[in-house]
Amino acid sequence: MTDHDPGTTWFLAQIKPNSHRIAERNLARQGFRTFLPLQEETKRVRAKFTTQMRPLFPGYLFVAFAVERGGWRAVNSTYGITHLVSLGKEPTPVPLDLVSTLMLRCDRDGKLMPPKLLGPGDEVMLTKGPFADFVATIESITPDRRVWVLMEIMGGATRVAVDVQNLRAV
Repeated sequence: MTDHDPGTTWFLAQIKPNSHRIAERNLARQGFRTFLPLQEETKRVRAKFTTQMRPLFPGYLFVAFAVERGGWRAVNSTYGITHLVSLGKEPTPVPLDLVSTLMLRCDRDGKLMPPKLLGPGDEVMLTKGPFADFVATIESITPDRRVWVLMEIMGGATRVAVDVQNLRAV
């Protein structure tokens, strides 16, 4: 991941299956800047759960370069890249706001961070379990990331412990 420089425009490159690291490395060798937002993905493999970093947009990679200097044809011929996404004969730029917003939400390694840290007093919706779709208010958060919420059930406030993974900000 790299920062934005004046005079460069971001484009979207379609990459070959499972070739995002190869494409990034080869584009960097040619002097192109890239950005690949990643997210954690947990899968069950042979009765075990494994967590891996996967591209947020599988099959795509952001590439930045100065249009007036050309060179976009070199991106299309880079090993690991299928082609730059285009509407017509020339590649279509990606809105800078989109790339900037994604970059702000990612850490230095490109890992997508949660949109907002939750805190006491925030309203949340439970996403899993018997109380799915209930709205609650965060009472406290313990160091082990267990969240205590207050829910309105049958006319009274009920305190429930919930895993932070099962909450969504309202």
